[in-house]
Amino acid sequence: MSTVEQLLANQQANFSTLFDLGQKAFEGVEKLVELNMQVAKTTLDEVSEHAKAVLAAKDPQELLALNTSLLQPTAEKAAAYSRHLYDIASSTGAEVSKLAEGQLSDAQKKFLSVVDTAVKNAPAGTENAVVLVKSAVAAANNAFDSVQKAAKQAAEVAEANFQAMSNTAVKATQAATAKGRKVA
Repeated sequence: MSTVEQLLANQQANFSTLFDLGQKAFEGVEKLVELNMQVAKTTLDEVSEHAKAVLAAKDPQELLALNTSLLQPTAEKAAAYSRHLYDIASSTGAEVSKLAEGQLSDAQKKFLSVVDTAVKNAPAGTENAVVLVKSAVAAANNAFDSVQKAAKQAAEVAEANFQAMSNTAVKATQAATAKGRKVA
């Protein structure tokens, strides 16, 4: 296969990858819209029920108890929404990363094949330039691998921090709600 044919095949593969990445991103947006529609519908129903209960309250203590009882579930629902949002974002990101990594690995192999083909057809006396190009490609691949590993580690740390923060917020709300019940 000639260098031009290899480059055209690579270009076609890149377009295919671009469309696949677009599809994955669209699927993530679709999940996000579904989640937000579900939350909006549920919230509207809950607000309606709470408003009816508030209007039916007979005294200030009952009103305070209603508002206090609303606080904990609301915080827990907000934390659950954040978790769902994070799950959608991280799963979409993981799918995109997996697709991109696979394509990048394939592209690197194809590029090295093009370089090898060019090397075989290189005129005599260009051996030093060939060694330099191969060395640069290897250095770029190593740098990319290092960045990719660091990004994965950062994502794992961010996920752990998000989970800890979410759990702390729910516990703090539960404690505040319990305190509010004792006062009332």
